Amino acid sequence: MNLNYLCYFLLALTAAGSALLPHPLAMWFLLASALTFVIYGADKMAARKAWRRVPEATLLLFGLVGGWPGAIIGQQLFRHKTRKQPFKTWFMFSVMLNVAVLLAAWWFWP
Repeated sequence: MNLNYLCYFLLALTAAGSALLPHPLAMWFLLASALTFVIYGADKMAARKAWRRVPEATLLLFGLVGGWPGAIIGQQLFRHKTRKQPFKTWFMFSVMLNVAVLLAAWWFWP
Protein backbone atom coordinates (compact mmCIF):
# COMPACT_ATOMS: atom_id res chain seq x y z
CA MET A 1 0.00 0.00 0.00
CA ASN A 2 1.24 3.48 -0.82
CA LEU A 3 2.35 5.37 2.30
CA ASN A 4 0.40 8.46 1.25
CA TYR A 5 -2.85 6.47 1.02
CA LEU A 6 -2.15 4.98 4.44
CA CYS A 7 -1.75 8.48 5.90
CA TYR A 8 -5.10 9.60 4.51
CA PHE A 9 -6.78 6.38 5.64
CA LEU A 10 -5.49 6.98 9.16
CA LEU A 11 -6.72 10.59 8.98
CA ALA A 12 -10.21 9.33 8.03
CA LEU A 13 -10.13 6.90 10.98
CA THR A 14 -9.08 9.79 13.21
CA ALA A 15 -12.05 11.84 12.02
CA ALA A 16 -14.47 8.97 12.61
CA GLY A 17 -12.99 8.23 16.02
CA SER A 18 -13.10 11.83 17.20
CA ALA A 19 -16.74 12.15 16.07
CA LEU A 20 -17.70 9.25 18.32
CA LEU A 21 -15.96 10.58 21.43
CA PRO A 22 -17.11 13.28 23.83
CA HIS A 23 -15.96 16.78 22.87
CA PRO A 24 -15.35 15.91 19.20
CA LEU A 25 -13.49 19.11 18.27
CA ALA A 26 -11.02 18.82 21.13
CA MET A 27 -10.57 15.11 20.41
CA TRP A 28 -10.03 15.88 16.72
CA PHE A 29 -7.15 18.23 17.53
CA LEU A 30 -5.65 15.79 20.02
CA LEU A 31 -5.88 12.77 17.70
CA ALA A 32 -4.84 14.70 14.56
CA SER A 33 -1.83 16.10 16.40
CA ALA A 34 -0.81 12.66 17.63
CA LEU A 35 -1.19 11.20 14.13
CA THR A 36 0.78 14.05 12.57
CA PHE A 37 3.54 13.58 15.13
CA VAL A 38 3.76 9.88 14.24
CA ILE A 39 3.81 10.65 10.51
CA TYR A 40 6.67 13.14 10.96
CA GLY A 41 8.60 10.46 12.83
CA ALA A 42 7.87 7.87 10.13
CA ASP A 43 8.91 10.29 7.39
CA LYS A 44 12.17 11.06 9.19
CA MET A 45 12.89 7.35 9.50
CA ALA A 46 12.06 6.87 5.82
CA ALA A 47 14.43 9.71 4.92
CA ARG A 48 17.27 8.09 6.85
CA LYS A 49 16.70 4.65 5.33
CA ALA A 50 16.06 5.93 1.77
CA TRP A 51 12.52 4.51 1.75
CA ARG A 52 9.45 5.99 0.08
CA ARG A 53 8.63 9.31 1.73
CA VAL A 54 5.47 11.11 2.73
CA PRO A 55 4.87 13.98 0.28
CA GLU A 56 5.32 17.49 1.66
CA ALA A 57 1.80 18.36 0.55
CA THR A 58 0.46 15.65 2.85
CA LEU A 59 2.52 16.92 5.77
CA LEU A 60 1.25 20.45 5.14
CA LEU A 61 -2.36 19.28 4.86
CA PHE A 62 -2.14 17.35 8.13
CA GLY A 63 -0.89 20.51 9.81
CA LEU A 64 -3.62 22.60 8.21
CA VAL A 65 -6.50 20.37 9.33
CA GLY A 66 -5.47 20.57 12.97
CA GLY A 67 -2.34 18.50 13.41
CA TRP A 68 0.00 21.48 13.63
CA PRO A 69 0.78 21.08 17.36
CA GLY A 70 1.98 17.53 16.72
CA ALA A 71 3.84 18.71 13.64
CA ILE A 72 5.71 21.38 15.60
CA ILE A 73 6.67 18.88 18.29
CA GLY A 74 7.66 16.32 15.64
CA GLN A 75 9.76 18.84 13.75
CA GLN A 76 11.69 19.75 16.87
CA LEU A 77 12.00 16.27 18.36
CA PHE A 78 12.97 14.49 15.13
CA ARG A 79 14.82 17.52 13.65
CA HIS A 80 12.74 17.02 10.52
CA LYS A 81 11.74 19.73 8.03
CA THR A 82 13.32 22.44 10.16
CA ARG A 83 15.74 23.87 7.57
CA LYS A 84 13.80 23.52 4.33
CA GLN A 85 12.68 27.12 3.84
CA PRO A 86 9.79 26.81 1.34
CA PHE A 87 8.20 24.09 3.47
CA LYS A 88 8.73 26.05 6.66
CA THR A 89 7.09 29.15 5.19
CA TRP A 90 4.04 27.26 3.96
CA PHE A 91 3.78 25.40 7.24
CA MET A 92 3.81 28.59 9.32
CA PHE A 93 1.20 30.10 6.99
CA SER A 94 -1.02 27.03 7.53
CA VAL A 95 -0.59 27.30 11.31
CA MET A 96 -1.56 30.99 11.28
CA LEU A 97 -4.56 30.25 9.05
CA ASN A 98 -5.68 27.42 11.34
CA VAL A 99 -5.38 29.57 14.46
CA ALA A 100 -7.22 32.47 12.78
CA VAL A 101 -10.11 30.20 11.77
CA LEU A 102 -10.30 28.74 15.28
CA LEU A 103 -10.32 32.20 16.87
CA ALA A 104 -12.98 33.42 14.44
CA ALA A 105 -15.13 30.36 15.10
CA TRP A 106 -14.77 30.81 18.86
CA TRP A 107 -15.52 34.53 18.65
CA PHE A 108 -18.54 34.34 16.32
CA TRP A 109 -20.02 30.96 17.33
CA PRO A 110 -23.32 31.52 19.13
